[in-house]
Formats: sequence, C-alpha cells, structure tokens
Amino acid sequence: IIKREMPKRNSHGKAQKRKDFNVKNHNARTHTSSQVNSKSKAATNPYRVIPEHAQDGSFRDKAKIKLLNLYRQKVDKVKMRETPKEPARIEPDRRWFGNTRVVAQKELETLRYELEEQEKKKDPYTILINQRKLPMQLISDATTGSGMPRIVAVEPFQDIIGPKKKRKKAKLEAYDLEALAGVVKDKRKKYNEDVDTDLNKQEKSEIARYKPRKDKMLEAGQSKRIWDELHKVIDASDVIIEILDARDPNGTRTRYIEDFIKKNCPHKHIVFIINKCDLVPTRVTSKWVKILSKEYPTIAFKASVTNPFGKATLIQLLKQFDSLHKDKKTISIGFIGYPNVGKSSIINTLKKRSCCRVAPIPGETKVWQYVALTKRIYLIDCPGIVYDEGQSPENIVLKGVVRAEKLEDPEAYIGPLLDRAKPEALEKIYDVRDWTDAEDFLTLIGKRFGKLKKGGEAHTDVVAKMVLNDWQRGKIPYFVPPPDYQEHAGPEEKEEELKEEPYVEENEEEIEQQGEAKEEKGKPEIEENKPSVKERKKSSERKKSSERKKDEEKKQRDSAIH
Repeated sequence: IIKREMPKRNSHGKAQKRKDFNVKNHNARTHTSSQVNSKSKAATNPYRVIPEHAQDGSFRDKAKIKLLNLYRQKVDKVKMRETPKEPARIEPDRRWFGNTRVVAQKELETLRYELEEQEKKKDPYTILINQRKLPMQLISDATTGSGMPRIVAVEPFQDIIGPKKKRKKAKLEAYDLEALAGVVKDKRKKYNEDVDTDLNKQEKSEIARYKPRKDKMLEAGQSKRIWDELHKVIDASDVIIEILDARDPNGTRTRYIEDFIKKNCPHKHIVFIINKCDLVPTRVTSKWVKILSKEYPTIAFKASVTNPFGKATLIQLLKQFDSLHKDKKTISIGFIGYPNVGKSSIINTLKKRSCCRVAPIPGETKVWQYVALTKRIYLIDCPGIVYDEGQSPENIVLKGVVRAEKLEDPEAYIGPLLDRAKPEALEKIYDVRDWTDAEDFLTLIGKRFGKLKKGGEAHTDVVAKMVLNDWQRGKIPYFVPPPDYQEHAGPEEKEEELKEEPYVEENEEEIEQQGEAKEEKGKPEIEENKPSVKERKKSSERKKSSERKKDEEKKQRDSAIH
C-alpha cells in the first residue's frame, strides 16, 4: 500500500505549488569525493565525462576547472599567521637561482681564438650564429669610452690587483702652484689669435648669410621622417639587403648605415645586391661583384617580373638565412638603399606580381611596408635614404635622387652630364652633332624635337628636364669603371662572364616545402628557361622552312620515279 500525502490548500481552497527538491544535487553533496568524480556532471567537477557530441573548446578542460575551484576557496588566515616550527631548507640546485650560466675559461679562450682567426681572414661568407646567446663582452677585448685599452691588457694582473700590486704616481702637468703657473706662462707664449676658432665664429656667421640659396629638392631622402622609417626597418629585420646601382655602386652605397649596424646590432647580416646590371657591360658587373664580395656577400641582379636575372641565387640565399634562424618563427629581410635603385622592383620580382608601387622616378615609396614571400620569410620595403656626406649638387642629381621636374635650374646640371656621357652615344640618341657647350647642346635638341618658345627659340628648361629624365631612366649609357678596368678586354677577360643557374618558376608553397636536406645534398634540379617570344618565332620559322624543304625533296623524288 502506497500512501500519498495530500497537497496543502490555502485559505482560498487552491493547492499550493510544492517546490521540487533536487535529489541528485543533494545526494552528490553527501557522497564522498570518489563517488562525486565518477557520477557528477557539474561544471565544477574536473573529472566529469565529456559527451561525444560536444564541440571542441565548448567544455572547460581539467586544468581550467581546478584553477577556478582554487579561486573559489577561501584563504586560511590562521595558518598564514602561524610561525614555522621547523627550519626551512632550499634544495641545492642551480635552477632555483634564476638565469645563471657558467662558462669555463678554456671555452672562452677557444671562442676568442676562433673569433680572432675569423677577423684575420675577413671572410664575409662566414657568419657567427646566435651572438646574443654568447658572452661577447667576455670574448671581445672591450675598450673604454675614451678608446683607451683596459689596464689589465697593458699591465699584468698581479701588478694591479692583489698583495703584490705596484701603485704608480699619476702623471700631471704640475704637482704644485709654482709649476702650474709656469705651465700657464708657456701656453700664453704659444697662443695665436689667427688660429683661435672662437674669435672667428662671428665672422663666419656673417659670411654664411650671403651664401647662395640651396635648392630644397636637393635635400630629398634626408628628412627626419624618412630616417625614422629606416630605423624601423633596421630594428624589425634580421637580414638587411642594401641595393646598389650597377652604374655607380660606390656612389649609391651608404657606409654610415653599414657602420651603424656593425656597432649597434652586429648580429644582423648585411648583403649587397647590384641592381640594373643590364645597363652595364657584363665585365664591369663581374668586377664590381668581386670587389664588393670581399666585404659582404654580393649578388648581381636584374629586376623584372617576366625576365629576371639573379632571382634563383637570391632565393637560395634567403633559404640559407631561413635555415640559420630556425629558432625563430619568421625572419624579416629589409631592403634599403638610395632612391630609384630598384628596391620595390626586386620585391615585385620575387613575388612575380606588382605588390609594391613602382615608378622610374625617385621617391615613389613613402612609408615602409611588409610583404610576405612565404609563411616564414617576410620582405620589408623602405623609402630611399640619402646620407649627406658633403656631396656636390651635380652628384646628387646625376645619381637619380631628385626628380628632374622639380628642379629650379635643371640647365645647370647638363654640363656635368656631358662630361660623363660619351658624345657618340648622345649623337645616336638625339641625332645632333658638333655642339660647343651645354647651352648649344640644349638648343640643338630643342630645334630637333620641336621644343620651342615664341619666336622660334629653343625651350632649354624643358629640354634639360627631358635629358635628365633620359639619364635617370638609363637611356643614356654611362657607368663608373671599377679599379684596374680596361675598356678593350683581353681574351681571358672576355671569357669571364656573369653566369647564373636558369630560373625556375616556383610557387610560394613549393619554396616552403624545399627543406634543409635538399640544400645539404646539393643544388636543386633546375629546368631550362622558358623561351621568349622572339625565340618562339624563330623556332616556328625554322620548323616551317624545314617542312618546305622536305616537301620539295618529296616532289623531286616523285618526279624522278615517274
């Protein structure tokens, strides 16, 4: 017999709603911990069984639940205030005492010897890896701020520190007042007013007021904003590639930045790329590569999306740097150099598409930008930088730093241009002959191309800008010869030509998949170059001519048979 309790009724005669009692939760609280762990499905139970249909990440893991339960517990303040009855002991393990590293004296000596040998050889292709992890201050013989060597390097350790040390008297000009007065008298006799720079400061400032005003456009690439962009690129990049113009590699090289990187961040690698090598004879480029590769690794390059040169060698070099920095998730390669040397064009060549804005005029890149070559290799484009080394305005303009359209007096730079360019090349390009000076040269070109003012006079300002544009874009042939260069090469020099493995078009995924094993075994297998349009036309013509010959031979045979 089952007895049921009747529901209680209120004053109105309606049955009261009975609150349900959660028997499951009540039993769970009263059970032991082992029973709770096996049965409870509460969110606070770290040992609960997660259903199979649950999505990944929708349920908290065991560690997270334990951490939240720890936060819910109240701190026992009584135990915290109790004084310890037994003495506390620390385990004698070096790992408890932070980031401590011990290097034996023999290891330091071997490292120091290896570094000295490398400095003697001056081989730019040997690289010291993980410089930050090595105790470089202990290895290298550091000097004080004044450039003086340390005392220990000059004198033995026992004479300076220890019980047998020998104290030396300090060297002073005078040890008493009488001797000091004598020194002052001698200096008064030797004083010369003409040599004193402080007296001539006012005169120099007055002379500087009347100096001719410099063109503002000649200061292109020297603003504080561009230098800030350069320092951002240097800080962010692991490898710094300096782009040089093949027509004047030493002129477009910034030694100040190289010295800055050597002093402040010696762990960063520097590489030279001689771009625009198609504007210069191959012998000149090969000689410049030999000269510059004594200091840093140097590559000859021609930036072109369709028909590049040096792309395969550059990609192999980037892969080698990637394998050297396997401890990092990604490596960044910064491209720096003068304006209009082709930094953005090289990045477009590596990507096989136009991802950076490109123009044959300087100052197209305004800010730095990241471009992903692969998942691990990133390229950084930097605006063109010019370090003011007291260069003449003619050199600045003819290096292609300034846009010709924005110059106030472009005619002033035609004279130096005529001194550098060959007259035979100018005659072929502009079809003018027998000029006497720069002004006569501009008037002849103005009449030849119809650049005239009212009255039939040549518009020399417009013509000068046109000639400077042709110079900057490489239409006028010119190059700075390397040392010991002969125009008429011998038979041995003619054989020396720039050789490069034919380029293979690879996707970004294929570049990433090529690992270290392929590099160690040898160079990857390379297919032949894809034929150009001209080669295809020639091959089709050859095929047609061979087919015609075969048809004629068949006709002759048939006629002979008949």
